Amino acid sequence: MPTRRRALLIVVLLLALAAASLLAALMAGSLAVAPGEVIRALLGSAQGVGAEVVINLRLPRALAAFACGGLLALAGSLMQVLLRNPLADPYVLGISGGAAVGALSAMLAGLTLAFMNLAAFAGALAAMLLVFGLAHGDNSWTRSRLLLTGVVVAAGCGAVVALILSIAPEDGLRGMLFWLMGDLGHAITPWPALGVLALGLIVALPFARELNLMARGDTLAQALGVSVSQVRRGIYLLASLLTAVAVTTAGSIGFIGLVVPHLVRLAMIKLGWGNDQRLLLPASALAGGSLLVLADTLARTVIAPQQLPVGVLTALLGVPVFLFLLARQPNERQ
Repeated sequence: MPTRRRALLIVVLLLALAAASLLAALMAGSLAVAPGEVIRALLGSAQGVGAEVVINLRLPRALAAFACGGLLALAGSLMQVLLRNPLADPYVLGISGGAAVGALSAMLAGLTLAFMNLAAFAGALAAMLLVFGLAHGDNSWTRSRLLLTGVVVAAGCGAVVALILSIAPEDGLRGMLFWLMGDLGHAITPWPALGVLALGLIVALPFARELNLMARGDTLAQALGVSVSQVRRGIYLLASLLTAVAVTTAGSIGFIGLVVPHLVRLAMIKLGWGNDQRLLLPASALAGGSLLVLADTLARTVIAPQQLPVGVLTALLGVPVFLFLLARQPNERQ
């Protein structure tokens, strides 16, 4: 019972953090809006410019940021189980590179935003299928083969991205670079990303027991009745889909899927819950969403009225945290 109370406490605290981050995002900006006015605007009882800004501009962007952060953190948690590496990243298998090729190709062709999002999603899925096919090849799928295939595909996509940037007209380069660095300014509606995030949790949570066993080793998992190959394929496909939707919505945003699941796992271990996917998956989604909402709020307010790419801020925050976690890894093994 005490362990369940601690788990409930973690979820409640993360829900409070999510609510606070969304409230801060709706309040902050070139036009400051008081908390009471924000709440009245959400309830539909406020009128005026402040309410219009909250409902039509800030709320869709904040929800899109929360959805993308949750998607990346959930994908990162799944990738760390798949590769059995606590510092694995959802972009490690080339999904982001494929989406970048699709989106930048659409920009180069002068297509509309809807077609750009469609091209980004198609590119991400194409990269996913390419890595899946090459890594599975002769039915001898190993973690190292999957990882190496993803790195090679990502390198190839990077070369294509460099080619597109080199031939792109100068008036389109700024938009391309903002997309590559992560930008929520073009997120029209958050509902598809939020729907995929909810669906990802619904699909992943019933397999929490299998994921817990696989995190301890494939041999143990197989001995206890887990179909490792099928679960591994499911994890890969689900993590790839989550990453593809996040990249399509907000561009390439690094370190959320790398750092957040690792920090949540460390907090859970400190609180005595251990590395239990039943709590880790939803906790990572909530923490990742909250972190990206706060980062995007800073990105659009720190030098207002100009905006920074949110991927720049997540990298500035993520690099020192990652180096700290990497430096303490040997100590944890001793």
